[in-house]
Amino acid sequence: MAEGKHFVTDVAIIGTGGAGLAAAFEARGAGARVAVLEQAESLGGASIISGGGCFIAGSPLQESQGIHDTPDDAFEDWVKWGQGSADEEWARFYIEHTLHDLYFWAESLGVRWVDVRLQEGNRVPRWHRPDNNGLGITTVLINAVHNRGITDILTSTAATKILTENGRVCGLEAVNTKSGETIEIRSKTLVVATGGFNANLDMIREVRPDLRGRKIMEGAGVGATGTGHKLVREIGGYLTHMDNIWFYAYATPDYRDSRAQRGLVFRHTPGYIWVNQQGRRFHDESRSGGASASPALMAQDPPHAWAVLDSQMAAKMEVADPYYRSGAKIRRDRVQELLDNSPYIRRANSFEELGRKIEVDLPAFLATVERYNRACESGLEQEPEFGKPLNQSKRFDTPPYYAVQLFPLARKNFGGIKTDLKCRILNKYFQPIPALYGAGEVTGMAGGHINGRAGLEGTMLGPSIFSGRVAGAWAAEEAGFGPGFIGKPNRP
Repeated sequence: MAEGKHFVTDVAIIGTGGAGLAAAFEARGAGARVAVLEQAESLGGASIISGGGCFIAGSPLQESQGIHDTPDDAFEDWVKWGQGSADEEWARFYIEHTLHDLYFWAESLGVRWVDVRLQEGNRVPRWHRPDNNGLGITTVLINAVHNRGITDILTSTAATKILTENGRVCGLEAVNTKSGETIEIRSKTLVVATGGFNANLDMIREVRPDLRGRKIMEGAGVGATGTGHKLVREIGGYLTHMDNIWFYAYATPDYRDSRAQRGLVFRHTPGYIWVNQQGRRFHDESRSGGASASPALMAQDPPHAWAVLDSQMAAKMEVADPYYRSGAKIRRDRVQELLDNSPYIRRANSFEELGRKIEVDLPAFLATVERYNRACESGLEQEPEFGKPLNQSKRFDTPPYYAVQLFPLARKNFGGIKTDLKCRILNKYFQPIPALYGAGEVTGMAGGHINGRAGLEGTMLGPSIFSGRVAGAWAAEEAGFGPGFIGKPNRP
Protein backbone atom coordinates (compact mmCIF):
# COMPACT_ATOMS: atom_id res chain seq x y z
CA MET A 1 0.00 0.00 0.00
CA ALA A 2 1.16 3.54 -0.69
CA GLU A 3 1.89 6.14 1.94
CA GLY A 4 -0.54 8.80 3.10
CA LYS A 5 -4.29 8.99 2.73
CA HIS A 6 -4.42 7.10 -0.57
CA PHE A 7 -3.97 3.34 -0.52
CA VAL A 8 -3.76 0.69 -3.22
CA THR A 9 -4.52 -3.00 -2.73
CA ASP A 10 -5.94 -5.99 -4.59
CA VAL A 11 -8.94 -6.86 -2.43
CA ALA A 12 -10.56 -4.45 0.04
CA ILE A 13 -12.94 -5.81 2.68
CA ILE A 14 -15.38 -3.81 4.79
CA GLY A 15 -16.17 -5.47 8.12
CA THR A 16 -14.43 -7.97 10.41
CA GLY A 17 -17.17 -10.23 11.69
CA GLY A 18 -17.14 -13.89 10.71
CA ALA A 19 -17.82 -13.07 7.05
CA GLY A 20 -15.17 -10.37 6.68
CA LEU A 21 -12.50 -12.37 8.49
CA ALA A 22 -13.17 -15.48 6.40
CA ALA A 23 -13.07 -13.39 3.22
CA ALA A 24 -9.73 -11.85 4.21
CA PHE A 25 -8.30 -15.27 5.02
CA GLU A 26 -9.30 -16.72 1.64
CA ALA A 27 -8.25 -13.73 -0.45
CA ARG A 28 -4.83 -13.57 1.17
CA GLY A 29 -4.45 -17.34 0.82
CA ALA A 30 -4.95 -16.96 -2.92
CA GLY A 31 -2.05 -14.53 -3.03
CA ALA A 32 -3.89 -11.21 -3.15
CA ARG A 33 -2.94 -8.14 -1.15
CA VAL A 34 -5.74 -7.47 1.29
CA ALA A 35 -6.87 -4.35 3.13
CA VAL A 36 -9.51 -4.66 5.83
CA LEU A 37 -11.65 -1.87 7.30
CA GLU A 38 -13.45 -2.05 10.64
CA GLN A 39 -15.50 0.83 12.03
CA ALA A 40 -15.09 -0.36 15.63
CA GLU A 41 -11.88 -0.12 17.62
CA SER A 42 -11.38 -3.89 17.61
CA LEU A 43 -12.06 -6.81 15.29
CA GLY A 44 -14.86 -9.37 15.55
CA GLY A 45 -18.12 -7.60 14.72
CA ALA A 46 -21.28 -9.30 15.92
CA SER A 47 -19.67 -12.74 15.62
CA ILE A 48 -17.43 -12.27 18.63
CA ILE A 49 -20.40 -11.65 20.95
CA SER A 50 -22.61 -14.38 19.48
CA GLY A 51 -23.44 -17.78 20.88
CA GLY A 52 -21.16 -19.20 18.20
CA GLY A 53 -23.47 -22.00 17.09
CA CYS A 54 -23.29 -23.17 13.47
CA PHE A 55 -25.81 -25.31 11.58
CA ILE A 56 -23.86 -28.34 10.30
CA ALA A 57 -25.22 -31.57 8.80
CA GLY A 58 -23.50 -34.96 8.98
CA SER A 59 -20.64 -34.14 11.36
CA PRO A 60 -18.44 -36.53 13.35
CA LEU A 61 -19.75 -34.89 16.53
CA GLN A 62 -23.29 -35.88 15.55
CA GLU A 63 -22.21 -39.43 14.71
CA SER A 64 -20.37 -39.74 18.03
CA GLN A 65 -23.69 -39.13 19.78
CA GLY A 66 -25.63 -41.58 17.60
CA ILE A 67 -27.20 -38.81 15.50
CA HIS A 68 -27.50 -39.73 11.83
CA ASP A 69 -28.00 -36.71 9.62
CA THR A 70 -27.78 -36.00 5.91
CA PRO A 71 -27.76 -32.86 3.76
CA ASP A 72 -31.00 -34.03 2.18
CA ASP A 73 -32.80 -34.20 5.53
CA ALA A 74 -31.32 -30.87 6.59
CA PHE A 75 -32.37 -29.22 3.32
CA GLU A 76 -35.92 -30.50 3.71
CA ASP A 77 -36.17 -29.07 7.24
CA TRP A 78 -34.58 -25.80 6.13
CA VAL A 79 -37.00 -25.16 3.27
CA LYS A 80 -40.04 -26.09 5.35
CA TRP A 81 -38.98 -23.80 8.20
CA GLY A 82 -38.29 -20.92 5.80
CA GLN A 83 -42.02 -20.67 5.08
CA GLY A 84 -41.61 -20.62 1.32
CA SER A 85 -39.12 -17.73 1.30
CA ALA A 86 -35.74 -19.48 1.61
CA ASP A 87 -33.23 -19.18 -1.22
CA GLU A 88 -33.19 -22.90 -1.97
CA GLU A 89 -30.15 -22.78 -4.24
CA TRP A 90 -28.04 -21.06 -1.59
CA ALA A 91 -29.45 -23.28 1.17
CA ARG A 92 -28.45 -26.42 -0.74
CA PHE A 93 -25.02 -24.94 -1.52
CA TYR A 94 -24.37 -24.10 2.13
CA ILE A 95 -25.73 -27.31 3.67
CA GLU A 96 -23.70 -29.57 1.37
CA HIS A 97 -20.53 -27.68 2.27
CA THR A 98 -21.01 -27.55 6.05
CA LEU A 99 -19.06 -30.75 6.70
CA HIS A 100 -15.83 -30.19 4.77
CA ASP A 101 -15.81 -26.44 4.23
CA LEU A 102 -17.04 -25.30 7.65
CA TYR A 103 -16.68 -28.08 10.25
CA PHE A 104 -13.36 -29.59 9.13
CA TRP A 105 -12.03 -26.27 7.80
CA ALA A 106 -12.65 -24.55 11.14
CA GLU A 107 -11.04 -27.48 12.97
CA SER A 108 -7.96 -27.11 10.77
CA LEU A 109 -7.61 -23.53 12.03
CA GLY A 110 -7.93 -24.52 15.68
CA VAL A 111 -11.67 -24.47 16.41
CA ARG A 112 -12.94 -27.22 18.73
CA TRP A 113 -16.56 -28.26 18.30
CA VAL A 114 -17.68 -29.24 21.79
CA ASP A 115 -21.46 -29.63 21.72
CA VAL A 116 -24.39 -30.23 19.39
CA ARG A 117 -27.93 -29.23 20.39
CA LEU A 118 -31.46 -29.56 19.10
CA GLN A 119 -33.21 -26.37 18.01
CA GLU A 120 -36.80 -25.77 16.90
CA GLY A 121 -37.66 -27.04 13.43
CA ASN A 122 -34.81 -29.57 13.18
CA ARG A 123 -35.56 -33.29 13.19
CA VAL A 124 -32.14 -33.94 14.81
CA PRO A 125 -29.60 -31.79 16.70
CA ARG A 126 -27.55 -29.69 14.25
CA TRP A 127 -26.56 -26.58 16.25
CA HIS A 128 -22.82 -27.08 16.75
CA ARG A 129 -21.23 -25.00 19.50
CA PRO A 130 -17.52 -24.18 19.34
CA ASP A 131 -15.34 -24.00 22.42
CA ASN A 132 -15.78 -20.60 24.10
CA ASN A 133 -18.78 -19.78 21.92
CA GLY A 134 -18.62 -16.87 19.45
CA LEU A 135 -15.57 -15.44 21.19
CA GLY A 136 -13.76 -18.71 20.61
CA ILE A 137 -14.44 -19.21 16.91
CA THR A 138 -13.99 -15.52 16.07
CA THR A 139 -10.68 -15.32 17.94
CA VAL A 140 -9.47 -18.29 15.89
CA LEU A 141 -10.42 -16.44 12.69
CA ILE A 142 -8.70 -13.25 13.85
CA ASN A 143 -5.53 -15.20 14.60
CA ALA A 144 -5.75 -16.93 11.22
CA VAL A 145 -5.93 -13.56 9.46
CA HIS A 146 -2.88 -12.29 11.34
CA ASN A 147 -1.01 -15.53 10.67
CA ARG A 148 -1.56 -15.09 6.94
CA GLY A 149 0.35 -11.84 7.14
CA ILE A 150 -2.48 -9.38 6.64
CA THR A 151 -1.20 -6.18 8.16
CA ASP A 152 -3.35 -3.57 6.40
CA ILE A 153 -6.12 -3.61 8.97
CA LEU A 154 -7.70 -0.21 9.59
CA THR A 155 -9.80 -0.07 12.76
CA SER A 156 -11.96 2.92 13.76
CA THR A 157 -12.45 3.40 10.03
CA ALA A 158 -15.91 3.72 8.50
CA ALA A 159 -16.61 3.33 4.78
CA THR A 160 -18.53 6.30 3.37
CA LYS A 161 -18.70 5.65 -0.38
CA ILE A 162 -18.06 2.89 -2.91
CA LEU A 163 -16.05 4.18 -5.86
CA THR A 164 -16.74 3.18 -9.48
CA GLU A 165 -15.17 3.80 -12.88
CA ASN A 166 -17.00 2.93 -16.10
CA GLY A 167 -19.52 0.83 -14.18
CA ARG A 168 -16.87 -1.13 -12.30
CA VAL A 169 -16.11 -0.87 -8.59
CA CYS A 170 -12.58 0.40 -8.06
CA GLY A 171 -12.37 1.02 -4.31
CA LEU A 172 -13.95 3.09 -1.58
CA GLU A 173 -13.75 6.22 0.49
CA ALA A 174 -13.61 6.05 4.28
CA VAL A 175 -13.07 8.20 7.33
CA ASN A 176 -11.18 7.62 10.56
CA THR A 177 -13.87 7.94 13.22
CA LYS A 178 -11.40 9.29 15.80
CA SER A 179 -9.34 11.80 13.84
CA GLY A 180 -11.81 12.64 11.07
CA GLU A 181 -9.10 11.95 8.49
CA THR A 182 -10.44 10.88 5.09
CA ILE A 183 -8.99 7.84 3.36
CA GLU A 184 -9.23 6.61 -0.22
CA ILE A 185 -8.54 2.98 -1.00
CA ARG A 186 -8.17 1.84 -4.59
CA SER A 187 -8.74 -1.87 -5.06
CA LYS A 188 -9.30 -4.33 -7.88
CA THR A 189 -12.27 -5.84 -6.04
CA LEU A 190 -14.31 -5.04 -2.93
CA VAL A 191 -16.11 -7.29 -0.42
CA VAL A 192 -18.92 -5.78 1.66
CA ALA A 193 -19.36 -7.65 4.98
CA THR A 194 -20.78 -4.89 7.17
CA GLY A 195 -23.42 -6.88 9.05
CA GLY A 196 -27.11 -6.21 9.47
CA PHE A 197 -29.22 -3.24 10.56
CA ASN A 198 -30.82 -4.37 13.81
CA ALA A 199 -29.06 -1.62 15.74
CA ASN A 200 -31.00 0.93 13.69
CA LEU A 201 -34.61 1.24 14.88
CA ASP A 202 -35.46 3.75 12.15
CA MET A 203 -34.41 1.29 9.46
CA ILE A 204 -36.26 -1.56 11.18
CA ARG A 205 -39.47 0.46 11.21
CA GLU A 206 -38.91 1.58 7.63
CA VAL A 207 -38.98 -2.01 6.36
CA ARG A 208 -41.54 -3.11 8.97
CA PRO A 209 -44.12 -0.31 9.17
CA ASP A 210 -46.40 -2.65 11.13
CA LEU A 211 -44.03 -2.20 14.10
CA ARG A 212 -44.30 1.57 14.29
CA GLY A 213 -45.54 2.68 17.68
CA ARG A 214 -44.40 -0.56 19.35
CA LYS A 215 -41.44 -0.91 21.68
CA ILE A 216 -38.83 -2.92 19.80
CA MET A 217 -35.32 -3.39 21.14
CA GLU A 218 -32.08 -3.30 19.18
CA GLY A 219 -30.48 -6.72 19.41
CA ALA A 220 -27.51 -6.73 17.04
CA GLY A 221 -23.95 -5.51 17.49
CA VAL A 222 -23.72 -1.76 18.04
CA GLY A 223 -22.23 -1.28 14.56
CA ALA A 224 -25.07 -3.05 12.75
CA THR A 225 -26.73 0.11 11.46
CA GLY A 226 -27.23 -0.76 7.79
CA THR A 227 -24.33 1.26 6.38
CA GLY A 228 -23.41 -1.48 3.92
CA HIS A 229 -26.96 -1.66 2.60
CA LYS A 230 -26.92 2.08 1.97
CA LEU A 231 -23.53 2.05 0.23
CA VAL A 232 -24.53 -0.79 -2.08
CA ARG A 233 -27.97 0.63 -2.83
CA GLU A 234 -26.36 3.93 -3.87
CA ILE A 235 -24.50 2.20 -6.72
CA GLY A 236 -27.43 0.10 -7.88
CA GLY A 237 -27.26 -3.05 -5.77
CA TYR A 238 -30.52 -4.95 -5.29
CA LEU A 239 -31.94 -5.45 -1.79
CA THR A 240 -34.43 -8.23 -1.17
CA HIS A 241 -36.65 -9.64 1.62
CA MET A 242 -35.73 -6.74 3.87
CA ASP A 243 -38.81 -7.23 6.05
CA ASN A 244 -37.65 -10.70 7.11
CA ILE A 245 -36.32 -9.88 10.57
CA TRP A 246 -35.72 -12.56 13.20
CA PHE A 247 -36.96 -11.51 16.64
CA TYR A 248 -36.16 -13.01 20.02
CA ALA A 249 -38.66 -12.97 22.87
CA TYR A 250 -36.38 -13.71 25.84
CA ALA A 251 -34.83 -10.27 26.13
CA THR A 252 -35.04 -7.28 28.44
CA PRO A 253 -33.90 -3.65 28.02
CA ASP A 254 -30.29 -2.86 28.86
CA TYR A 255 -30.65 -0.36 31.69
CA ARG A 256 -27.04 0.74 31.12
CA ASP A 257 -27.97 2.06 27.65
CA SER A 258 -28.67 5.77 28.02
CA ARG A 259 -30.95 5.65 24.97
CA ALA A 260 -32.99 2.77 26.47
CA GLN A 261 -33.03 1.08 23.06
CA ARG A 262 -30.64 -1.86 23.33
CA GLY A 263 -31.79 -5.21 24.64
CA LEU A 264 -30.14 -8.04 26.55
CA VAL A 265 -30.81 -11.66 25.66
CA PHE A 266 -30.95 -13.93 28.71
CA ARG A 267 -31.00 -17.72 28.73
CA HIS A 268 -30.85 -20.88 30.87
CA THR A 269 -33.96 -20.26 32.93
CA PRO A 270 -36.12 -23.13 31.61
CA GLY A 271 -38.32 -23.33 34.70
CA TYR A 272 -39.60 -19.78 34.37
CA ILE A 273 -43.05 -18.74 33.21
CA TRP A 274 -44.14 -15.76 31.13
CA VAL A 275 -47.21 -13.75 31.98
CA ASN A 276 -48.82 -10.92 30.05
CA GLN A 277 -50.03 -7.66 31.54
CA GLN A 278 -53.28 -9.42 32.41
CA GLY A 279 -51.30 -11.74 34.70
CA ARG A 280 -51.83 -14.87 32.61
CA ARG A 281 -49.52 -17.25 30.80
CA PHE A 282 -49.93 -17.30 27.02
CA HIS A 283 -47.33 -19.72 25.65
CA ASP A 284 -45.29 -22.88 26.22
CA GLU A 285 -42.09 -21.21 27.43
CA SER A 286 -39.91 -24.14 26.36
CA ARG A 287 -40.67 -23.15 22.74
CA SER A 288 -38.60 -19.99 22.89
CA GLY A 289 -37.54 -19.68 19.25
CA GLY A 290 -38.17 -16.81 16.90
CA ALA A 291 -40.83 -18.72 14.95
CA SER A 292 -42.94 -19.58 17.98
CA ALA A 293 -42.27 -17.40 21.02
CA SER A 294 -41.78 -14.09 19.24
CA PRO A 295 -45.15 -14.09 17.43
CA ALA A 296 -46.83 -15.13 20.70
CA LEU A 297 -45.21 -12.24 22.57
CA MET A 298 -46.02 -9.72 19.86
CA ALA A 299 -49.66 -10.79 19.89
CA GLN A 300 -50.14 -9.70 23.52
CA ASP A 301 -51.85 -6.44 24.39
CA PRO A 302 -49.68 -4.56 25.21
CA PRO A 303 -46.95 -6.48 23.30
CA HIS A 304 -44.69 -7.27 26.24
CA ALA A 305 -44.57 -9.80 29.06
CA TRP A 306 -42.94 -10.64 32.38
CA ALA A 307 -40.64 -13.62 32.87
CA VAL A 308 -41.16 -14.89 36.41
CA LEU A 309 -38.28 -16.62 38.24
CA ASP A 310 -37.42 -17.62 41.76
CA SER A 311 -33.92 -17.17 43.20
CA GLN A 312 -32.77 -20.69 42.25
CA MET A 313 -33.66 -20.03 38.61
CA ALA A 314 -32.09 -16.58 38.68
CA ALA A 315 -28.84 -18.13 39.94
CA LYS A 316 -28.50 -20.00 36.63
CA MET A 317 -29.47 -17.09 34.39
CA GLU A 318 -27.00 -16.18 31.63
CA VAL A 319 -26.89 -12.88 29.73
CA ALA A 320 -25.57 -12.88 26.16
CA ASP A 321 -23.63 -9.64 26.31
CA PRO A 322 -19.87 -9.06 26.72
CA TYR A 323 -20.37 -7.08 29.93
CA TYR A 324 -21.93 -10.12 31.60
CA ARG A 325 -19.58 -12.83 30.39
CA SER A 326 -16.13 -13.69 29.11
CA GLY A 327 -16.69 -16.15 26.30
CA ALA A 328 -18.42 -19.14 27.89
CA LYS A 329 -17.70 -17.93 31.45
CA ILE A 330 -20.57 -16.10 33.14
CA ARG A 331 -19.91 -13.06 35.32
CA ARG A 332 -22.32 -13.91 38.15
CA ASP A 333 -21.63 -10.68 39.98
CA ARG A 334 -22.73 -8.67 36.98
CA VAL A 335 -25.83 -10.78 36.33
CA GLN A 336 -26.82 -10.10 39.94
CA GLU A 337 -26.04 -6.44 39.36
CA LEU A 338 -28.58 -6.50 36.52
CA LEU A 339 -31.19 -8.23 38.69
CA ASP A 340 -30.68 -5.73 41.48
CA ASN A 341 -30.56 -2.51 39.48
CA SER A 342 -32.60 -2.72 36.28
CA PRO A 343 -35.89 -0.77 36.43
CA TYR A 344 -37.23 -3.43 34.05
CA ILE A 345 -36.77 -6.12 36.71
CA ARG A 346 -38.87 -6.29 39.87
CA ARG A 347 -38.03 -8.24 43.02
CA ALA A 348 -40.25 -9.32 45.91
CA ASN A 349 -40.42 -11.83 48.75
CA SER A 350 -43.94 -12.97 47.89
CA PHE A 351 -45.94 -13.38 44.70
CA GLU A 352 -48.60 -11.05 46.00
CA GLU A 353 -45.99 -8.32 46.40
CA LEU A 354 -44.47 -9.15 43.00
CA GLY A 355 -47.84 -8.98 41.27
CA ARG A 356 -48.44 -5.51 42.69
CA LYS A 357 -45.01 -4.34 41.58
CA ILE A 358 -45.56 -5.40 37.97
CA GLU A 359 -49.15 -4.05 38.09
CA VAL A 360 -50.87 -7.11 36.64
CA ASP A 361 -54.33 -8.42 37.50
CA LEU A 362 -53.41 -9.79 40.93
CA PRO A 363 -56.01 -12.61 41.32
CA ALA A 364 -55.26 -13.85 37.80
CA PHE A 365 -51.52 -13.75 38.42
CA LEU A 366 -51.69 -15.60 41.74
CA ALA A 367 -53.96 -18.23 40.21
CA THR A 368 -51.55 -18.65 37.29
CA VAL A 369 -48.59 -19.30 39.60
CA GLU A 370 -50.63 -21.67 41.76
CA ARG A 371 -51.77 -23.75 38.77
CA TYR A 372 -48.19 -24.03 37.55
CA ASN A 373 -46.95 -25.03 41.01
CA ARG A 374 -49.63 -27.73 41.25
CA ALA A 375 -48.60 -29.11 37.85
CA CYS A 376 -44.97 -29.28 38.99
CA GLU A 377 -45.98 -31.04 42.24
CA SER A 378 -48.24 -33.55 40.52
CA GLY A 379 -45.46 -35.35 38.68
CA LEU A 380 -46.99 -34.69 35.26
CA GLU A 381 -44.67 -34.83 32.27
CA GLN A 382 -46.37 -31.73 30.81
CA GLU A 383 -48.38 -28.94 32.36
CA PRO A 384 -51.98 -29.04 31.05
CA GLU A 385 -52.50 -25.44 29.87
CA PHE A 386 -49.90 -25.15 27.11
CA GLY A 387 -48.22 -28.56 27.11
CA LYS A 388 -44.88 -27.33 28.44
CA PRO A 389 -42.54 -30.23 29.39
CA LEU A 390 -41.87 -30.13 33.12
CA ASN A 391 -38.65 -32.13 33.23
CA GLN A 392 -36.65 -28.91 33.81
CA SER A 393 -39.25 -27.14 35.93
CA LYS A 394 -39.90 -26.98 39.63
CA ARG A 395 -42.29 -25.36 42.04
CA PHE A 396 -41.71 -21.63 42.65
CA ASP A 397 -40.70 -21.81 46.29
CA THR A 398 -37.44 -19.95 46.84
CA PRO A 399 -37.72 -16.20 47.39
CA PRO A 400 -36.84 -13.61 46.45
CA TYR A 401 -38.90 -13.81 43.29
CA TYR A 402 -38.12 -11.83 40.15
CA ALA A 403 -40.16 -10.55 37.21
CA VAL A 404 -38.10 -9.60 34.16
CA GLN A 405 -39.89 -7.46 31.60
CA LEU A 406 -39.70 -8.82 28.04
CA PHE A 407 -40.01 -6.92 24.77
CA PRO A 408 -39.44 -8.15 21.19
CA LEU A 409 -35.79 -7.87 20.24
CA ALA A 410 -34.67 -7.54 16.60
CA ARG A 411 -31.78 -10.00 16.42
CA LYS A 412 -30.97 -11.08 12.85
CA ASN A 413 -31.64 -9.81 9.34
CA PHE A 414 -32.86 -12.58 7.09
CA GLY A 415 -33.01 -10.30 4.05
CA GLY A 416 -30.38 -8.08 2.49
CA ILE A 417 -28.22 -7.55 -0.57
CA LYS A 418 -28.83 -10.06 -3.34
CA THR A 419 -25.82 -12.11 -4.49
CA ASP A 420 -25.20 -15.11 -6.72
CA LEU A 421 -23.40 -18.30 -5.71
CA LYS A 422 -20.04 -16.57 -6.21
CA CYS A 423 -21.18 -13.86 -3.78
CA ARG A 424 -21.17 -11.30 -6.58
CA ILE A 425 -23.57 -8.48 -5.71
CA LEU A 426 -26.39 -8.20 -8.23
CA ASN A 427 -28.22 -5.19 -9.61
CA LYS A 428 -31.95 -4.89 -10.27
CA TYR A 429 -31.51 -6.88 -13.49
CA PHE A 430 -29.91 -9.67 -11.43
CA GLN A 431 -26.61 -9.07 -13.17
CA PRO A 432 -23.32 -8.86 -11.23
CA ILE A 433 -21.92 -5.42 -10.48
CA PRO A 434 -18.30 -5.85 -11.64
CA ALA A 435 -15.73 -6.26 -8.86
CA LEU A 436 -18.30 -6.07 -6.02
CA TYR A 437 -18.94 -8.95 -3.59
CA GLY A 438 -21.04 -9.38 -0.45
CA ALA A 439 -21.16 -11.85 2.43
CA GLY A 440 -22.65 -12.34 5.87
CA GLU A 441 -25.63 -10.62 7.44
CA VAL A 442 -25.57 -7.69 5.01
CA THR A 443 -26.62 -10.31 2.44
CA GLY A 444 -29.21 -11.94 4.70
CA MET A 445 -26.40 -14.29 5.87
CA ALA A 446 -25.88 -15.45 2.26
CA GLY A 447 -27.43 -14.86 -1.12
CA GLY A 448 -29.95 -12.28 0.03
CA HIS A 449 -32.40 -14.53 1.89
CA ILE A 450 -30.88 -17.97 2.52
CA ASN A 451 -33.11 -18.58 5.57
CA GLY A 452 -36.41 -17.20 4.38
CA ARG A 453 -38.82 -16.00 7.05
CA ALA A 454 -37.49 -18.26 9.81
CA GLY A 455 -34.15 -19.83 10.68
CA LEU A 456 -33.31 -23.19 12.21
CA GLU A 457 -30.64 -21.51 14.42
CA GLY A 458 -26.96 -21.75 13.64
CA THR A 459 -28.12 -20.62 10.21
CA MET A 460 -26.78 -17.13 10.82
CA LEU A 461 -23.12 -17.44 11.83
CA GLY A 462 -22.53 -20.61 9.81
CA PRO A 463 -23.65 -19.17 6.45
CA SER A 464 -21.94 -15.87 7.25
CA ILE A 465 -18.55 -17.52 7.69
CA PHE A 466 -19.07 -19.79 4.69
CA SER A 467 -20.23 -16.99 2.39
CA GLY A 468 -17.22 -14.98 3.53
CA ARG A 469 -14.94 -17.78 2.34
CA VAL A 470 -16.73 -17.89 -1.01
CA ALA A 471 -16.66 -14.10 -1.44
CA GLY A 472 -12.99 -13.77 -0.55
CA ALA A 473 -11.92 -16.53 -2.92
CA TRP A 474 -13.88 -15.19 -5.90
CA ALA A 475 -12.92 -11.58 -5.19
CA ALA A 476 -9.28 -12.67 -5.30
CA GLU A 477 -9.88 -14.58 -8.53
CA GLU A 478 -11.39 -11.54 -10.23
CA ALA A 479 -8.41 -9.52 -9.01
CA GLY A 480 -6.12 -12.04 -10.71
CA PHE A 481 -5.28 -14.41 -7.87
CA GLY A 482 -6.22 -18.04 -7.37
CA PRO A 483 -8.91 -20.28 -8.88
CA GLY A 484 -11.89 -18.98 -6.90
CA PHE A 485 -13.71 -21.04 -4.31
CA ILE A 486 -13.15 -24.76 -4.64
CA GLY A 487 -15.02 -26.63 -1.94
CA LYS A 488 -15.91 -30.23 -1.29
CA PRO A 489 -19.64 -30.96 -1.13
CA ASN A 490 -20.94 -33.73 1.10
CA ARG A 491 -22.83 -35.95 -1.33
CA PRO A 492 -23.32 -39.72 -1.64
